[in-house]
Parts: sequence; C-alpha cells; structure tokens
Amino acid sequence: MNLYQTFSTIIDRYYAPNTRIVLAFSGGVDSRVLLDLLAQYKDEKQADCLAVYVHHGLSSNADDWLAKCQTWAIQSGIDFIAEHVQLNSNGESLEACAREARYQALRQHLDANDLLLTGQHSDDQVETFLLALKRGSGPKGLSAMGEATALGAATIVRPLLSVSRAQIERYALQQGLQWVEDESNQDTRFDRNFIRHQISPLLTQRWPHFAQSVNRSAQLCAEQELLIEELLQDKLQAGVAKDGSLDITLLSSVSELSRARLIRMWLAQQNIRMPSREHLGQIWHQVALAKQDANPSLNLADGQVRRFSNRLYTVTKYADITDWQSAVTINQVLSLPDNLGHLLLKSCSAGHLSQHALAQGELKITFNPEGLSAHPAERGHSRKLKKLFQEYGVPSWQRRRMPILMCGDNVAAIADLFIDHQFTGQDCELIWDKCSIVV
Repeated sequence: MNLYQTFSTIIDRYYAPNTRIVLAFSGGVDSRVLLDLLAQYKDEKQADCLAVYVHHGLSSNADDWLAKCQTWAIQSGIDFIAEHVQLNSNGESLEACAREARYQALRQHLDANDLLLTGQHSDDQVETFLLALKRGSGPKGLSAMGEATALGAATIVRPLLSVSRAQIERYALQQGLQWVEDESNQDTRFDRNFIRHQISPLLTQRWPHFAQSVNRSAQLCAEQELLIEELLQDKLQAGVAKDGSLDITLLSSVSELSRARLIRMWLAQQNIRMPSREHLGQIWHQVALAKQDANPSLNLADGQVRRFSNRLYTVTKYADITDWQSAVTINQVLSLPDNLGHLLLKSCSAGHLSQHALAQGELKITFNPEGLSAHPAERGHSRKLKKLFQEYGVPSWQRRRMPILMCGDNVAAIADLFIDHQFTGQDCELIWDKCSIVV
C-alpha cells in the first residue's frame, strides 16, 4: 500500500484553497505518521498547516511528549501550538472527559471549512464498533467512525481509517520515524485497551479479515442512517422554526419510529449530545405531552429540553444574571453578560425612541423584571412585565435574559420586544446584537 497516495487522495476530497489543515498531534505512532504525510502534502499543495498538541496533565511524561512533538513539527516545517487543558469529569469516564477537553481545545484553532486530521485507523474502527455493540447501540452507533464528520463549520477527516495499525507502524519504521508511547494505552482497565489487547487479537487470529468485515458493516449502517435521514429531512425542515424550536403537532402526526428519529435529528441539529433511548422517550412523554398548564423540562448533558406554545426548545446552561445591571450611554456599545452579545442605544434619524424622553432620568440596563410594569406603545394600558411577557409569547426561561432599558424608575423599552408609550420618538434606537456591533 502506498500510504501517501491513500492519504492525499482522501485529503483532496475535502481540501479547498484557503483551507487550513489542523493536525491533532499526540506524538503516538498514528499522528506521527500523519505529521510525516502532512508535511509531504504541504510541500506539494503549499497548504496552510498547523499541528496542535493537547496537554491533559494525566501523565508525568506529558511535558517530554510536548517537547518531542514540537521538535518533530518544526523539523517537518509545520507550525506547532500546545494547548493545556484541565479535566473536570462531572461523573463522566476519564476517557470521555479527556476526549471532550481535547476537542474543545482543538476547536479554538478551526475556522469554517478547515480540516481537522485525526489518526484513527481500521483497528480503532473495530474497537469503536465493539464498544457500540457492548452499549446496545443501533445502526447510528454501529456506523462507528466515518471518513469525514462535521465539527461545527469545520470537518474532521480520518485519512487512515482504511489502514491497519500494522501498516502504519511498518511505514513509521521504514521512514525511520520516532514516536512516543503512552503508558496508559497498556492499561486494560479502560474498555478500549481491553478490546485492543485481549479481544481483537483473538478475533483476528480466528478470522484474519475480521477488521475489513467490521468496516464494511459500519459503512452499511452509515449508509442506512444517511438514507433514513434523507427521507425525513423534508419533515424536519417543515417542523423546525427559525428559532430552532420543533413543532409538537408535526411529531404527533407521524409514527413512533419516525417521531423518535425526528427528535434525534433535531437534537443533532441543535448540537446536543445524543440522549439515551430512555431520555428520548421522556422528551416525548414528560415534556411534549405534559399538561397544558405545566412548564415541563428535561435535563440533558448539554442543557434542557423544554416546551412552550406547543413547540419543543433546547435550552443550554446559562448563568443567573438577575442581579446584573449597568449604566448605558447613547452611542456607546455595552457588552452584556453570559454571552448575550452587545447593546447599542444609538441616535439616528429613523429610530423609534425619543432622546428627549430618555434624558429625563438615569439610563441603565437590567435583566430583573420583578415588580416592573410598562405600557407598550401598541397597547391600551399598563401591565406587569410578567403578564406582558406572556402576551408577547416570550418563553419563561428567556424572561430574565432580555435587556430591559430603564430610565430612572420607568421601563423605557425591552430590547427586541416593545417600547413604552412615554418614550416613543424618532431620533434614537435600541439595537441588540447577539453577535457583534459595528458602530
């Protein structure tokens, strides 16, 4: 096998001009070989490449590995960055925690359309398949790893997935490459290592082509998954609104199997880690079908699933900002807390607020609606903010995350919702940009 030809053929499928190729570089034989292949590809294509080493602090040898990886990257003419991470298990396995921290660190170096190279090979595919089988996974889990997977707007590419561990080690020896050996890879307390050292050798001894058969089964499962999602894609699009919520009425109109798959597809679309089968049932029975006067929610690893106005919403974890407040000045951008973006009270000739009215008191932003009332310009009377939020259809979990513009003791406006009738005008505007603002 010509390993470079295999590598370059796969990279060519996803590489485009201005694409950066980022290598997840641990220094093990798999990523060490990838570094060597990437250096050849870089010279051939003049590609922008970066090797990233993630230091977990789990081994006393990690500092030494980092130094070696940096040396090898420099020798290969590839830029190198080391990222130090701290692990917080939160009840997860050490393997899962380290994997999540690693990908969070790698994401920092990925822009849209960039490629992230990882060194999984066909033996890893067997391990992933058997672990999924041990968990009782369906076709989705048994699809194991694909050649390419989306990671936000970037793409994970596994160019060695059809190559065996033995072929990779043979290439490394032929090229005279050095690599590091992680002592934890010998610890059979970890499920993956147990399969690697005690199960896979027996299976391969009995059936020499077992790895190829597993890869074929994984590919068939992946194809079936893609077909199912292709057939349901139109229904999903019809049921998902611009705010990302999912229509419960649509879910009620399809079969139980289709409903479960649509919810899974929706959660994946919202970047929520896939829940267990039990949790999937609870989303439907305890949240979607809860009593109409209830405010149901289900906690998942990445947040909550909630219901409002006959739609399902995913709500990520957020801080309590009820007590946060800040003075605001016209034409000065205000940064809001907890990733809520920026706010700008801007003077302009075609606004909806009155600067004269706003000059009658001290201006500030708060998120606490407790005890406050307002008289929206389009309404005939004043109401408590709690009632107004209900009338305007604001979900309960968003009601303390909407910027309230106060003028003295009076509510002047709520960003993106309404302006109080006392503060309407034409020479000022309240702009809430959840991403960024250019003045």
